[in-house]
Amino acid sequence: MEGLAQIDGWTVAAILAKALGYGAALLAMGGPLFVAAFPLAAPDVRRFAIRIAVVAAVLLIAVLALRFGIRAARISGMGLPGMVDPMMLAFVWDSPLGTAAPWRGAGVVLVLGLLVPGLFGRVAALFGPLLIAISYTSVGHSLGEPRWLLAALLVLHLLAAAFWVGALAPLHHAAVGAEGAALLHRFGKAAAMTVPLLIIVGSIFAWIMTGSLSALFATAYGWTLIAKLTFVSGLLGLAGLNKWRLVPALADDRVGASDSLRRSIVFEATAVFLILLTTATLTTVTTPPINL
Repeated sequence: MEGLAQIDGWTVAAILAKALGYGAALLAMGGPLFVAAFPLAAPDVRRFAIRIAVVAAVLLIAVLALRFGIRAARISGMGLPGMVDPMMLAFVWDSPLGTAAPWRGAGVVLVLGLLVPGLFGRVAALFGPLLIAISYTSVGHSLGEPRWLLAALLVLHLLAAAFWVGALAPLHHAAVGAEGAALLHRFGKAAAMTVPLLIIVGSIFAWIMTGSLSALFATAYGWTLIAKLTFVSGLLGLAGLNKWRLVPALADDRVGASDSLRRSIVFEATAVFLILLTTATLTTVTTPPINL
């Protein structure tokens, strides 16, 4: 299929590592956003959100190091020894991934500000998501033209996605009783503003990359994008089910409401994983039609 690169074992490893990195980034970014957006959430829920963000931030750096090794192995053709070859790693450092690394590292340091007691740590942590999002404008398909527009769209898209994804685990933890229902209701109101942003920004980015409707069905990029949109549609459907049926049921203290809502949130997380895996495939082995 047009626009599809050759896939081998190292390519699969690169896709999996990239998907894991995306997930860690969104969780690390989402933690500070959740804590700032819901200051009245129960203390245990806020502490849980902070723990998730901190673990994800550390994982993000570990995955970044792993991606350096995988990239070095791929470009060297040396296999495992290439992962630690100084010359190959230096080549990777001079690549877009190396350009992104300082931004991502600085963002992680700021996210760890969540561990600092008081207002200063919370405020510092809020700048972490922005720097992590900016780091992704140095790699992948956002390097195309118009450069400034693609970069701005990507940053907005990542911040909106991080707000949603970073809230899933804390909301799953909170989905018990009237207090949990109130938090989920407040999140639903906030998501009603971020979801349109996600859709609009993602649609503009996709249109710029494909250039035409026919290219959507004639290229590997287009078909992978269609798969991603399918998973996104499922995620939106689950979010609608939560907002209009399961959260009201929890507020009314109906039997089994908490279990149903938590199960739905797990399905949302599964859909997110599939979206991230598809996105990693999209940016690793396919070429946008505008670049063909």
